[in-house]
Amino acid sequence: MALYTIGEVALLCDINPVTLRAWQRRYGLLKPQRTDGGHRLFTEADIDRIREIQRWIDTGVQVSKVQSLLANDPETHHDCWYKHQETVLHYLQQGNQHQLQQWIKTCGRDYPARTLATYLLNPLRHRLQNPQPALLAMLSLLDGVLISHISGCLVTARKKSGQDALVVGWNVQDTTRLWLEGWMASQQGWRVGILAHSLSQFRPEMFDGQTLLVWCGETPTIAQQQQLLAWQETGHNVSLIGI
Repeated sequence: MALYTIGEVALLCDINPVTLRAWQRRYGLLKPQRTDGGHRLFTEADIDRIREIQRWIDTGVQVSKVQSLLANDPETHHDCWYKHQETVLHYLQQGNQHQLQQWIKTCGRDYPARTLATYLLNPLRHRLQNPQPALLAMLSLLDGVLISHISGCLVTARKKSGQDALVVGWNVQDTTRLWLEGWMASQQGWRVGILAHSLSQFRPEMFDGQTLLVWCGETPTIAQQQQLLAWQETGHNVSLIGI
């Protein structure tokens, strides 16, 4: 029977080890074996369970309610992400920065960054991207809290072993999305730095010897994809992210 360390499971399931520990300790969702030294070991069945937990969470089910769903295995899926958006909107409307910070911090422990970005943060930010001053103010408050939270997460991630990488935006306007992409990359084992401003003319030779994770928006142009392939063929360590 194959056994996997928590680091190996994190890579296989694209999930932060911190999240796996929280699912075990706080919610009792996992029961890994232990080595004599106390290190967690996971079976193939554990990995299947983790992926099932991820599927429930991706539909918006709160982590605290996943246990009963795993036991009952209901056929209907629960989409709660809109309710989560309404919770964040409530804090934003009140201008309650502290509660918003705490709420995002808690969600960051319970959900992987990719799940939060895909089902909560990006859709909510899209709702707020409106020329009305009140909505722009709420978007600005949300983005400030997000960047502050992600910055702290990246500092913590850089204390761990891993390969360094620089997240670069190429001809994009949404700076906050760069931070979200960097956050997701950090949970895949990268020790991430983020270039603060998007570049309209990107030349990898400016960052000689560095691993570059490039975000070109949701739909990179054909020309951008072809140029990245050409750079890779000439030896530059450049990869697209976010697609």
